[in-house]
Amino acid sequence: MRVAAIYDIHGNLPALEAVLQEIRQAEVDCLVAGGDVVPGPMPRETIACLLNLGIPVQFIYGNGEVAVLEQMAGRDPAAVPEQHRPIIRWNAQQLHPEYESLLAGWPKTLRLEIPGLGEVLFCHATPRNENECFTRLTPEDGLVPIFEGVNAPVVVCGHTHMQFDRMIGRTRVVNAGSVGMPFGEPGADWLLLGPGVQLRHTPYDLTKAAERIRETDYPQTEDFATRYILRPPSEREMLEVFTNAERRPA
Repeated sequence: MRVAAIYDIHGNLPALEAVLQEIRQAEVDCLVAGGDVVPGPMPRETIACLLNLGIPVQFIYGNGEVAVLEQMAGRDPAAVPEQHRPIIRWNAQQLHPEYESLLAGWPKTLRLEIPGLGEVLFCHATPRNENECFTRLTPEDGLVPIFEGVNAPVVVCGHTHMQFDRMIGRTRVVNAGSVGMPFGEPGADWLLLGPGVQLRHTPYDLTKAAERIRETDYPQTEDFATRYILRPPSEREMLEVFTNAERRPA
């Protein structure tokens, strides 16, 4: 059994389409969409693409889906900073009501038995919370209590948009990176699982993708096209951001 794990697509349909071409060539048995399929500039089209693949797809929710669902229910999501709320409102308008029940039915975690790896637990950020942030540099001491009780040798996560493969206590934790908003080299990051773990990177036509994004009425088209497709922030820059955040008093 071979499984593709795609995380943090964020409505970037051109990136998803490029990754799916490689996934089809890899002849996977199943695809896991690991949360934050939305919000983003092409949310309806992205979800529809995943629902009509011809490959079995299993979804889990991320903090993005939580925020959009809260907005669909008529509440501004408190966890979302004010400057990002227009994005959430726009996505809720694009998806409501057609996809509300679909997103609401996605589970928090998923377990799959994958030959060569054993039972793999898929979550968005950590097994207990879709918002917790950690990176390949986060000290192990604070992470061991989060993962020691999961009863799975491998955990796949995303959320911070940077790939890594590290041990936390006795658990192998692999971050799939981001399909639609990667931090680091431009392109799209994902995982191929079974019998081993492959951290994959898919290049695609960035200029054409940026043009397609600019043709939408997404509230921040130029920012998305420039910052997350053409010139994404470097891994070094974002590791510093996350590390500084971890050092702040709670």
